[in-house]
Amino acid sequence: MKNYTITVNGNTYAVTVEEGAGAGVAPVAAPAAPKAAPKAAPAAPKAAAPAAGAGSVKVEAGAAGKVFKLEKKVGDAVKAGEAVVIIEAMKMEIPVVAPQDGTVASIDVAVGDAIEAGAVLATLN
Repeated sequence: MKNYTITVNGNTYAVTVEEGAGAGVAPVAAPAAPKAAPKAAPAAPKAAAPAAGAGSVKVEAGAAGKVFKLEKKVGDAVKAGEAVVIIEAMKMEIPVVAPQDGTVASIDVAVGDAIEAGAVLATLN
């Protein structure tokens, strides 16, 4: 367990971080009254519904970028570490690889799509 003090927008928080578990956050001191009412956080975009034949193993983007190339198609067998999709970020081509052996169940993006880090690009069975 580690303790940290973090200041965000002038508010100080004591944070306790446990390895392999969630973290607790508690204010250290009551913050001064804000000058203006804080804005509500923007609503998170709704995740696209998985394709009807979606598999149970997700292939997720490690970085935000643009889909550059689809290396595999639905029905293809893949080995762990084999590229399924290539994304382009900061003028670099980054392979997104299969986390384990399987068969491609769905490809959830198309070439040219803008994606966020953590987005599900494909699924495997």
